[in-house]
Amino acid sequence: MHFVGQLILILLISSLLGQLFARLNLPAVIGQLLSGIVLGPAILGWVHPGEIVSLFSEFGVILLMFLAGLESDLDLLKKYMKLSVTIATMGVILPVVLIGGACMAFGMKFLEALFIGIVFAATSVSISVVVLKEAGQMNTRAGSAILGAAVVDDILAVIVLSLFTSFSHEGGKTGLTNNFFINLLIEIAYFVVVWLIYRFVAPYFMKLAEKIEVNYSVVIGSLVLALTMAWAADFVGLSAVVGAFFGGLAIRQTPQHQEVQSSVSAIGYSIFIPVFFADIGLSMTFASFWKDFVFIVVMTILALFSKFWAGKYSSELFGFTKDEGNIVGAGMISRGEVALIVAQIGINYHLFPKDIYSSLILVIIVTTVLSPFILNYFIKRHQKNSSMA
Repeated sequence: MHFVGQLILILLISSLLGQLFARLNLPAVIGQLLSGIVLGPAILGWVHPGEIVSLFSEFGVILLMFLAGLESDLDLLKKYMKLSVTIATMGVILPVVLIGGACMAFGMKFLEALFIGIVFAATSVSISVVVLKEAGQMNTRAGSAILGAAVVDDILAVIVLSLFTSFSHEGGKTGLTNNFFINLLIEIAYFVVVWLIYRFVAPYFMKLAEKIEVNYSVVIGSLVLALTMAWAADFVGLSAVVGAFFGGLAIRQTPQHQEVQSSVSAIGYSIFIPVFFADIGLSMTFASFWKDFVFIVVMTILALFSKFWAGKYSSELFGFTKDEGNIVGAGMISRGEVALIVAQIGINYHLFPKDIYSSLILVIIVTTVLSPFILNYFIKRHQKNSSMA
């Protein structure tokens, strides 16, 4: 029952802090992120990262990205696909070059510095999704560009990570096999299957689910489909959130999508999603803060600006206004669970110095906590400028 007590604390404190930030006209998700920092080892030490918290957290981010797919305008995503690929490509290159170069300046070996750059190459769009939803910006062209770029970004980051670990002597297995090219073919096959599910399987599957005389059979059917796609994505070496997002897109085209969205939102936002946000904060400690202060500050600045510049200037090249470019750039900043997973792979396979692991985790969490503040600021500024025009 120990976990139940922790869950009560997480839900209570995240709700209270979320309400506080909403009253301050800031995204409620910031309060939920901070709840983990307050309750965790960084401050009070009442809640610690654990297996059950991690399971709830993992399910929370899958539901969050499933909902993002459900609420996405596929026509807009298709329209900005070239832009998304450009943003994602630049969003991988800039962090690897800038952060990798800085790490070499701190005395690290080339491969160690390169891997740390890869840690910060992936974007976790889950935080940005909540801010965009709260501000009604999900289906704007900036919102669609962020969602599309984040999915492509995740795929590119997996490819870069697979390449690195394939050619590194101490690299670990990041796909079904140890052969990068076979893994790539398997991942391509996965997207072919996703397209088939979208075009043919999902509508038929949801009709069958509707005929089952069980309470919430449609919702259960949609979750079975989405979770299967998430599991399959993870199985082939991609992120589970990619599969969940495409699962949401597949259900979006069916007549049952509104019922599914309403029910899954209730499940997700009442318990699992708050635990996901709190869990990010639970990883934070200040143990190495002063010892590695300069390193942490430099890495944080480069982590923020590398993604921001990639999103901002890429979108402006495609005709976005400066305000929209700022929103796209800010929406790409968050690293969240994706960077934490890549960092975990690195420490398990000795791909960077063990003594800087805590500092890297701190930088990941700081950028994740700052990202909704920055995104909210640029959204508000865009709305203000639009109303004045």
